Amino acid sequence: MKAIDAVINIWTAEALSHRPGWTDEFFVGKVKGKHGSGGISLEQMLAEMDEAGIGRGFLIAAKSGRPGLPGCYHMPPEVVAEAVAQYPQRFSGLVGIDPYTGMDGVRDLERCVRELGFIGAHLYPHWFDLPPNQARYYPFYAKCIELDIPIQMQVGQSLIYSKEYRCRSVGRPIYLDDIACDLPELKLIGSHVGIPWHDEMIAMAWKHENVYLCSDAHSPKYWPPSVVRYINSYGQDKVIFGTDFPVLRFGRTMDEIDALGLKPEVRRKFLRDNAIRLYGMAEDGR
Repeated sequence: MKAIDAVINIWTAEALSHRPGWTDEFFVGKVKGKHGSGGISLEQMLAEMDEAGIGRGFLIAAKSGRPGLPGCYHMPPEVVAEAVAQYPQRFSGLVGIDPYTGMDGVRDLERCVRELGFIGAHLYPHWFDLPPNQARYYPFYAKCIELDIPIQMQVGQSLIYSKEYRCRSVGRPIYLDDIACDLPELKLIGSHVGIPWHDEMIAMAWKHENVYLCSDAHSPKYWPPSVVRYINSYGQDKVIFGTDFPVLRFGRTMDEIDALGLKPEVRRKFLRDNAIRLYGMAEDGR
């Protein structure tokens, strides 16, 4: 069984050329990542995924703040779309949203899904200093429902990525309660485990049929016990696997998951089946 990694940052030299200058200070300095601003090829990434037993990854065309502001950038969707087109059996794309782009952004979301083949949306609320239950997001949420795609959003603590643009932690998981009550059809995924408000995230996933948790960005060996219990018991259908590569390394993350001692049927759901069901993929992960 090959795992599906639901959160990967594209790390080619071309992709990194669109990022601002804080890449090494954060990804290597702060979170002790393996890969810095020099980048790696798609082939090298795939080799590391293969070694870890990961068959498919979702690449993010992230929108991190408003272009023109210090430290902010938008990854062009075409960069991710080209990688997916090169390896369609291995990669899928998630397109970021910027709430300040209004209906132009909503139309571009639709273009990315219908024309470029993206399978979901992605949101970093902290980069826009707007909690995810604010009105500016709702046109994007409505379009996700219309397109029948999930949206991933960071709901845990944010860090200092750029010292020129210090992001507040505006993404409390409890805010998903408002969204899910207003738009119960919307498939919402709270990423980054929700730490340090992980119990709020568990509560939201338990309460709402279409709210899920993604396990990325925090090493499994440091997950709070309540998160491991949730995955291994009554939350086994509501959690998907991710690394947020290069924040977490593929192989070490899989080793740490194996050390958790998950039930075999739970491990399969967590690493693969839940993502297939949530994203409407074929049973072979395509």
